[in-house]
Amino acid sequence: MRLLLDSGISPSLTGNHVGNNAYASFPPSNNNLGSSNIVKFFSNGPFFAAFFAFFVAQLSKVIVFYYESKKWEWSHVIASGGMPSSHTAFVVGLTTAVGFKEGAESSIFAICVVLSLIVMYDATGVRLHAGRQATVLNVIVAEMLPADHPVNDNGRLRDSLGHTPIQVCAGAVTGFIVSYLVCLTLITPTHTPS
Repeated sequence: MRLLLDSGISPSLTGNHVGNNAYASFPPSNNNLGSSNIVKFFSNGPFFAAFFAFFVAQLSKVIVFYYESKKWEWSHVIASGGMPSSHTAFVVGLTTAVGFKEGAESSIFAICVVLSLIVMYDATGVRLHAGRQATVLNVIVAEMLPADHPVNDNGRLRDSLGHTPIQVCAGAVTGFIVSYLVCLTLITPTHTPS
């Protein structure tokens, strides 16, 4: 109900159907897609904290790769896989900021925790194993098929898809620390700590 009131939609119900006022006021006349609302979206504290954690994690991949190989590879800024997990940093950053702003007892925090667990499980489960299968298929294609075979026209399968548990933990720590620092500087809690 609160969402309806905040959005400008009339919650009046007549019988089993929504009254005409609900449809007449949607979308609200104050143009919810205006540029000021887009600015508000990008200045949303939890979104900014999550996105900044993602950016730091992606940038960290370049630094980690340099440490391991002694060469700069800037393509890692947009690559999936590797150390740390930027998807994990993103969702943990969001969860941290929402917990800071709304409180650990809020429903939205619980939703963020569940989303974070799903993303981390997927990164170490399905995506990691899909990447390992791609590695095996690349070896099979390279060793068993002639160079002019149609399968070779598609190129190698991308095998850096998932993450090891250590990479996911590093992403979670990155997301938490970056988001917490953003929260301390930019976000005002809307709940009263108990």
